Amino acid sequence: MKALLIGEYREGKLLDSTYELLGFAKELGAESALLLVGSESQLPACTGKLYLADASACGEYNPDLHKQLVLQAIEKEQPDCIVFLHSSYGWDLAPRVAASLKVAQVSEVTALVEGGYEVGCCNAKMRRTVKARSGRVVLTIQAGAFPVAKQEGTPQLEKLVATASGAVEFVGYEPAEAKDVDLAKAEVIVTAGRGVGKKENVAVIEALAKALGGELGASRPVVDAGWVEHSHQVGTTGQTVNPKLYVACGVSGAIQHLAGMKKSDFIVAINKDKDAPIGEIADVLVVADLMQFVPALTAKLQ
Repeated sequence: MKALLIGEYREGKLLDSTYELLGFAKELGAESALLLVGSESQLPACTGKLYLADASACGEYNPDLHKQLVLQAIEKEQPDCIVFLHSSYGWDLAPRVAASLKVAQVSEVTALVEGGYEVGCCNAKMRRTVKARSGRVVLTIQAGAFPVAKQEGTPQLEKLVATASGAVEFVGYEPAEAKDVDLAKAEVIVTAGRGVGKKENVAVIEALAKALGGELGASRPVVDAGWVEHSHQVGTTGQTVNPKLYVACGVSGAIQHLAGMKKSDFIVAINKDKDAPIGEIADVLVVADLMQFVPALTAKLQ
């Protein structure tokens, strides 16, 4: 099994999420090569073959030129799978590559299972296993789903040059709207999930967050219901976090939510369902009624 991994740069800097691709290849047990459109001054910590194209010549993103570069690397490597991150870059480029190769594409892979790839479905409430009917496959992997795998050593560098002209010119990035809370910097996060029951009960969870000196987080159903502002949402459609302590209150553990917080140093889950998926990654699972346990814990902390 051989994999070609497509990493990413942004504003001249190598994205750490590129190392998740190496983690995916390790779990797959695949021999891998990496392709980057970036700068020789920002090379990843890895061994093996690295195909590098100059972003100053090709742009940090240009669909026509970058697709040509990927196809060049594919021609050289003859990989069984071509792997992108499930990012705006991967969303746009992966289907172009798959269409050019006339092969299957599987989007937002969250795990490797025997015989195929696990992906979410039904708004992340269920999981299914799929496999490609083509011999070669293009994949995008969900952020946070696979471990970061930095390596010791220096890659074997081979430079690529795009010869085609593109119809799109990359002009820069537009900053995202400022959030009223930056959960990515919080050391303690206490998250309200659907299990809190109603909007008025969110205050109970927020009181625990304050008692712990932390920030209030929220799962997607809570935000969708209008109980908490979107800036507090944790998950792939919200913020990816890695606090020292993460307390999940009434969070069942949808794939997208787990991907956004499972790198937390210590995870406490409070849920009346002992079989909730969040329990699989929690360091401590408290099986209890939220509205009884959380106020008692808050009072004790205060």
